[in-house]
Amino acid sequence: MRSQQKICLIALFLFLLTGCGTATQTTTATVAKPTATQKQTPTVAATTSTPITLQTATPGVAAPVHLVIPSIGVNAPIEGVAIQANGDLGVPMQSPWEGVGWYSNGPHPGELGSAVIDGHLDRPGGLPAVFWDLRKMGAGDTVMVVDASGKTKTFRVTRTASYAPQAAPVQEIFGDTGGTYLNLITCAGTWIPSQHQTTLRLVVYTTLVQ
Repeated sequence: MRSQQKICLIALFLFLLTGCGTATQTTTATVAKPTATQKQTPTVAATTSTPITLQTATPGVAAPVHLVIPSIGVNAPIEGVAIQANGDLGVPMQSPWEGVGWYSNGPHPGELGSAVIDGHLDRPGGLPAVFWDLRKMGAGDTVMVVDASGKTKTFRVTRTASYAPQAAPVQEIFGDTGGTYLNLITCAGTWIPSQHQTTLRLVVYTTLVQ
């Protein structure tokens, strides 16, 4: 049975604020520090955060294992990731530059709610990583997710948006349960050495079509 999970807004906000790693040039950066898959959800006092409610993955449903985005040539393995204790959203460790991370405390892609997949923009030395061309996507582009049972879910891009970390709509990205969504996230903008992050976060919003 699908359940609902309340997660503190501040934890996801911290991901959007500090999720980028080091970069070697001013126009590129990487997303969150690698972490092992975990089921821990950080909490903070209610007086300092706003809980949001999101659908959680249904037990027994086949996990997503492959992401395909024809328009930008992505054909990537998917690894389950979670939010670390410091608020960063993990990225894959098994294939950090070519793979992507599915937020496994949220819905499976194809379940009600907002599934989230993140990936690196670049790798050490500034060479492109899996989501280097994510910024080229536009409305109508197709995104496909293959699960461990071999079934494919197809999504269509509805829009893309870039946000300053402090202005990112966390509820919309992680907690919208008004439909069946898949949101793709990476870093964007200019690298800020003093803050160890970029100025923007890019989100590609998609909705299930079949």
